[in-house]
Amino acid sequence: MLLNLHVKNLALIEEADVYFHNGLNILSGETGAGKSIIIGSVNIGLGGKVPKDIIRKDCDYALVELLFQIDSPEKIKSLNEYDIDAKDGQILITRRLMNNKSIIKVNGVTCTASILRKITRQLIDVHGQHEHQSLLYNNTHLTILDKYAKNELIVLKEQLKTEYKIYSELRDRLLEFTTDEDERLRDISFTQFEIDEIENARLKIGEDEELARLSTKISRSKNILSGLSQVDELIGNESSTSASYAIGQAIREVAKLAELDDELASVFSQLEDIEALLNDVNRDINIYTSNMEFSDEEYEEIIERYDLINNLKVKYGNTIEDVLKYLEERKEKLDLLVNYEEKKAETEKLYKEQEEKVRALCEKISDIRKKKAELLSKDIKNALIELNFLDVQFDIAFEKTDNYTANGYDEIEFLISTNPGEEMKPLAKVASGGELSRIMLAIKTVLADKDEIETLIFDEIDTGISGRTAQKVSEKLGIIGKNRQVICITHLPQIASMADYHYLIEKNVVNNSTITSIEELDNEGMIKELARLLGGTVITDAVIENAREMKALADKTK
Repeated sequence: MLLNLHVKNLALIEEADVYFHNGLNILSGETGAGKSIIIGSVNIGLGGKVPKDIIRKDCDYALVELLFQIDSPEKIKSLNEYDIDAKDGQILITRRLMNNKSIIKVNGVTCTASILRKITRQLIDVHGQHEHQSLLYNNTHLTILDKYAKNELIVLKEQLKTEYKIYSELRDRLLEFTTDEDERLRDISFTQFEIDEIENARLKIGEDEELARLSTKISRSKNILSGLSQVDELIGNESSTSASYAIGQAIREVAKLAELDDELASVFSQLEDIEALLNDVNRDINIYTSNMEFSDEEYEEIIERYDLINNLKVKYGNTIEDVLKYLEERKEKLDLLVNYEEKKAETEKLYKEQEEKVRALCEKISDIRKKKAELLSKDIKNALIELNFLDVQFDIAFEKTDNYTANGYDEIEFLISTNPGEEMKPLAKVASGGELSRIMLAIKTVLADKDEIETLIFDEIDTGISGRTAQKVSEKLGIIGKNRQVICITHLPQIASMADYHYLIEKNVVNNSTITSIEELDNEGMIKELARLLGGTVITDAVIENAREMKALADKTK
């Protein structure tokens, strides 16, 4: 669940630190107090888009931190795939916003926004207005049904995904068998030419690097040999001006002097060491010089070979490995072209066999979906009745797609009737905005036991509802809150009264600056906020008493 939200320098928030709890967490406040900023900051922390000018005025950066507690070993294991250590069961997401960029870290590991979204998708479900608007699209309906039937479908859908990939590859391969005879013969000739050109080169991996080194060495050899010749004159030859000659003379002179004084023996020894060192240097220079002797023919052969390899790399790949890989691909193509009819028949046979595998899996998946659709329809209908849809009919219609897909061949559509005597019609043509939010809440309730996501956030769930309907919605939120962490923004007292924990969002002016703050309320604070929601600007003792009674009834209901 979400333990903590920390926000700094974001829009009207100077700094806010909120600790959430298990159960139903209610957030309320005056219109314009900044409720949307709180949910917006959560969305940013989950990897969502960053609105323009979201960083607080005169600040260099903004910061959003989300701290989650995870109890599921499977989710902890899945995080290891992203090199994120969550052994202690806690995930700290930090997103630092600066001008035109952001830095995201999960438990200290830097990651991208797309990776963050994949991670947080397992942890939290944010339900805003655009989520219940998604009910207008049929692909959302299929996603909901598959979540409901997850345990029965999960293995089959993975099998279908694998088999469909093979099926698609075979289908694409069949498209290659559309060449006429003249084109096939031309392709054989050109492909054979490419194969011969590469094979005749007898490439060796790493050869181009060695040739580059040798060609560079040869091109520099004249300057190197000229310089070494000067070095040899200075230290190595036997002219009277060389270092070797001078050291030899010095040794002979010191040898005579050492006979007169034993203390000069160490000087004599040092001079002998210098002479030995010079001899080693001279020997190394001679060896290097002999190895640097290249004929013009050798140089031309190296350059010619190097150019040949580079030309092949320009035509067939950036590296020798790429060229050799291309060679294998050309051999496969040549085999296909030479044995065209045989390969075509073989591919058609494999395609038909694979198509039958895909068809059988699609059929199994569709059968399960249809059985589960009956149960889901009943569960959603019952949940809608509990949400004050007094005479509602709900069903799921199936159609078969023209082609197989990795998700099967089903297209489904939710059908509903909310008034007595009306026939069921597609959900998108019947439901209003307020009805859509309640329908989505009903679906969330039905899926609560199927979904492994521990935290649900509801924003604008109370759109277009009031009175008894609002009371029913609050009771449904309370039910979900018994098994999940629920965070809900509301302006309705019926929903707010069901809170296990209540937070007040306020906007104040401090030092000529507008600041949004969020505070967890105690029981008396909850009563006062309920009174405000009930009574508006004028809060009388009667309103306070009404709020107290409403809270007591809600607690009794829970």
